[in-house]
Amino acid sequence: MDKKEAVKKLMDIFGDMDIIGVLHTILVAASKYIIIILFAIYTWHCFTVFLGNNTDRKEKVYKRQKHIMYCIHFICSLVLYLNSLDIKIIIYYLIQLVFFIFVDKTYSYVYKGLSKTLLNNMLMLMATGFIMLGRLGKGYAARQMAFAAAICFISLFIPYLIEKFAYFDRFGFIYAVIGIILLALVFVIGEEKYGAKNWIIIGKFALQPSEFVKIIYVFFAAALLAKSTSFKNVIKVSIFAAIHVLILVAEKDLGAALIFYITYIVILFVASRNAIYLGAGFAAGTVASVVAYNLFTHVQTRVTAWSDPWSYIDTAGYQVAHSLFAIGTGGWFGMGLGEGMPGVIPVAESDFIFSAICEELGFFFGICIILVEISCFIMFINISLKMQRRFYKLAALGLSIEYIFQVFLTIGGVTKFIPSTGVTLPLVSYGGSSVISTVILFSIIQGMYVLNGDKEELHEKRDGRSRD
Repeated sequence: MDKKEAVKKLMDIFGDMDIIGVLHTILVAASKYIIIILFAIYTWHCFTVFLGNNTDRKEKVYKRQKHIMYCIHFICSLVLYLNSLDIKIIIYYLIQLVFFIFVDKTYSYVYKGLSKTLLNNMLMLMATGFIMLGRLGKGYAARQMAFAAAICFISLFIPYLIEKFAYFDRFGFIYAVIGIILLALVFVIGEEKYGAKNWIIIGKFALQPSEFVKIIYVFFAAALLAKSTSFKNVIKVSIFAAIHVLILVAEKDLGAALIFYITYIVILFVASRNAIYLGAGFAAGTVASVVAYNLFTHVQTRVTAWSDPWSYIDTAGYQVAHSLFAIGTGGWFGMGLGEGMPGVIPVAESDFIFSAICEELGFFFGICIILVEISCFIMFINISLKMQRRFYKLAALGLSIEYIFQVFLTIGGVTKFIPSTGVTLPLVSYGGSSVISTVILFSIIQGMYVLNGDKEELHEKRDGRSRD
């Protein structure tokens, strides 16, 4: 069969089919496997990069991770464009590409000797969020990009602040008072949203004070417990910590209340090395959970939805049931970007974005996201252990616990492992307050890492190893 006959036969097979439609179908079908393979390689490098002391090899791994991130971002954007042929998607892609390059270059310049693993992971998680939010609604993606760009620019000044102001640990009670005032502010000018009165809405902007207070809260606990872990001081600090948590409970912001509580218990335990505090903290938390269940109907509703969502699929169990449907429908490899129905999932852009990702990109992709988040946590803890000053050590630890516990609450809630608590997936979910506070968290820890770099660099030269 010559070339002309082969072409004629293909034309007979396809007939009057839309060639673009055929190519689109093939691309969507192939892209989900390509994306999973690329993301699996990226995730693998998150952990294997620490093996050995070959600096040149590690630099190649970091570059490979960035190339993979850019590839995934391009493929997903291309699929989204072919789904709708909307020129805005190309514009958003180009803006995001410029943003990623800008952050990569400027952070590497400003944060001298930064953790490249953390930088790559931050960009990878942001890219995943941009893509999925663009799929759910271009407005979500546009606003998320604006918030991310603004805070990444502002965060360039964090290393300067950490270097110039070496006395952050002197203002423990000031941090506590500021945090309590900001949390209590919602009782005066706050509004209820998604069942919790923890929002301040100014014009078109909605802010969650708890997202910003959680940074100050860690500074408060770390500053006071770094000075003394005497019983008297522990009681004093615990009272202020309890006020934070009780305000959040009163606002019905149970997810934030849990994050604040667990974070304080861990900081207290590590600072004092007293297992009695740890045991007492968990015991008090258990008692408080039982009391909250009996006092608050919204707690009972969430527990009911978690224990048996199928019997209450039209009411309390609606969110969890549709989340599980989406994850199950996507299976291991997903339905393909743009081929699912993530809009059916309630609050898919924020609290349940992990379910939407699993439906279209597959549970393998979801597992990779979890592992990347865990990789960030491991690096946070590693940085905490390397810090010389006790305040910085406890602060880095506290921020690490806040971060990973929020990931646990989010993914645990959407997979029915635990009752849903209404918290976002860091850097992936939609939310200006969430992305701003998380980028600040990453930047503070990067700043601490850089601050500790001079001494570490001496050890590297002596031992012939790399820091990251």
